[in-house]
Amino acid sequence: MHMSHLQNIIVVEDDSDFRESLVEYLSLAGFSVAGVSSALEFYNGITRQSYQIVVLDIGLPDQNGLVLAEFIRNNTDMRIIMLTAQSSLDSKISAYHAGADIYLVKPVDLAELTASIRSLLGRIGAVMEPPAAAKGPAAAPSPAMAVEPGWTLSRHECSLLSPQGSKVSLTSKEFDFLEKLAASPYQVVERQELLKTLAYDNDELGNKALDALIHRLRRKKEYLDLRIPLKTIHGVGYSFAAPIEMV
Repeated sequence: MHMSHLQNIIVVEDDSDFRESLVEYLSLAGFSVAGVSSALEFYNGITRQSYQIVVLDIGLPDQNGLVLAEFIRNNTDMRIIMLTAQSSLDSKISAYHAGADIYLVKPVDLAELTASIRSLLGRIGAVMEPPAAAKGPAAAPSPAMAVEPGWTLSRHECSLLSPQGSKVSLTSKEFDFLEKLAASPYQVVERQELLKTLAYDNDELGNKALDALIHRLRRKKEYLDLRIPLKTIHGVGYSFAAPIEMV
């Protein structure tokens, strides 16, 4: 039974890079996901679209996440997954009193987040089939199992070509980053290895430079017909979650 209208998720997180990582990961897992950065954007968003689950950061810039959770619990049918850097028992109790169904501590394991979402969807009768490429005992599909069309990384043109034919030019660092991921698609490349590949120091400045590069690549979706399938394994590294070849 097709139930795509029962798979809508909204992520409320003010950290733009982390929010985009969550949206990217959950979208690749097969969900329909929207991301907003504040309580105000959330309130505006739910006037235009209904959602079944909200992934909610407690530390929002314009309203405490606990207050927003109470509003959601009292005025909607949405289920709530709360994210916070605080792991104390008092924080958990406050979150559950505010209406949280599940409480996850940052850094969030994205596989655990996905499992939590599927669990909540099951409780509300909106169970969805996992993507075909994700079925089976393996945690991630191999290129041979993948059914989606492939991407192309061109050395000669220093560009990335989408499966639909859209091309975007890359800087030398962006190309080096994608080339490293393309060498083993679907496999996680650790941050330290990427820093070394890009000749960035493993310090605050180097890590910020890597984060900025990834942020720029994610924004290139404005020039493509779909977003680049960069998958973040929070606190570990990154992978290219689609078939890709070098030419």
